[in-house]
Amino acid sequence: MAKQNWQDLGPAEEFKNGAVSETHVARTKIAITYQDGKFGAIHNGCNHVGGPLGQGRLDGEYVVCPWHNWKFHCRTGIGEPGFEEDAVPAYKVEVRKGRLFVDLESVTPRKKKPHTPHPLSRPVKREDGSIRVAGISTTVMDRKNPRYSTSEALLEVALNHAKSSLGCDTRLIRLDELRFRDCEGYYSKSAHACTWPCSITLMDESDELTQVYEALVHWADVAIVATPIRWGVASSLYFKMAERLNCVQNQTTIRNRVLIRNKVASFIITGGQDNVQGVAGQLLGFFAELGFHSPQFPYIAHSRGWSAEDMERNVHHVMNSEELREGARQLVERSVEFSKTLLGCGPGRERTARGGRKAHSLETSASPENSRATSRPTDG
Repeated sequence: MAKQNWQDLGPAEEFKNGAVSETHVARTKIAITYQDGKFGAIHNGCNHVGGPLGQGRLDGEYVVCPWHNWKFHCRTGIGEPGFEEDAVPAYKVEVRKGRLFVDLESVTPRKKKPHTPHPLSRPVKREDGSIRVAGISTTVMDRKNPRYSTSEALLEVALNHAKSSLGCDTRLIRLDELRFRDCEGYYSKSAHACTWPCSITLMDESDELTQVYEALVHWADVAIVATPIRWGVASSLYFKMAERLNCVQNQTTIRNRVLIRNKVASFIITGGQDNVQGVAGQLLGFFAELGFHSPQFPYIAHSRGWSAEDMERNVHHVMNSEELREGARQLVERSVEFSKTLLGCGPGRERTARGGRKAHSLETSASPENSRATSRPTDG
């Protein structure tokens, strides 16, 4: 006779109040489901990154993980159609005299289908070669009917100078040419629900912010971000990108893993409105938290002030200003020289002391079944 280990979970009626509930026996967390008069019991830890299935919902007979929407059958633990090779442990359950019992010895094995790692998840290692400069334009426009962008024009001056005069490899990324989703707040669900690579990147192959992640984390030594001033702050596209870049910074917070090492960030800020220093402060603070270093005099800027709403004159001024162009050339020169200095100091820190930054380790832990984020082309 097979060994059994029946454990009393409590009154069965308590588990009928919700379709999915979370409980535990000793150190084992279990997701209990109740549907059409039938109970089910599967392990609480999702195969993906350990999300709590007992806090999820039912979609037909499948429990949907609340973190990234992976699905497992509520009684067998087998993955949804097309992903049957993934399975979480399942348990036998019985109702005896109004109380719900689970047999811990009846547990089925956890199965994880091998998933090809996303290219972004490879180790961060600088390849040999020239200094590499990535320019990111955050200007919003209709590219089919383009207009003159003062910040993007100066960014192109900087990149052309880096390539032609400094011998650098360069890339220009225009955010408004990329189709990428807004941050969907996975960190707000749980610290460990925000993954590297980004959860959206893993789930949605069509999301094009991959180009930015590749450039900033793996390719570039220098990043120059150009933004217009919009109502006293950076552009809306800049903030859309910045929210998605939280997954880079969060690796430091939750895993003490520094993805950005020995890299330089500098900025170009222009607009018909004022508040250059306020915009610069946000940019500098955010990119410093990602791990970037700043060169001496880390930004150039132009604004004609609060009352100068005659944008035609503003554009004309930038189009004809050799001073601003020389400023853009010198900005990239400072950035490249600082990058050479940093690269000569070694590979940089892969981990960092928390004291003085965020002095205490994050007081949360992943599920014992937590694994590295894997690419699975489904978002439920």
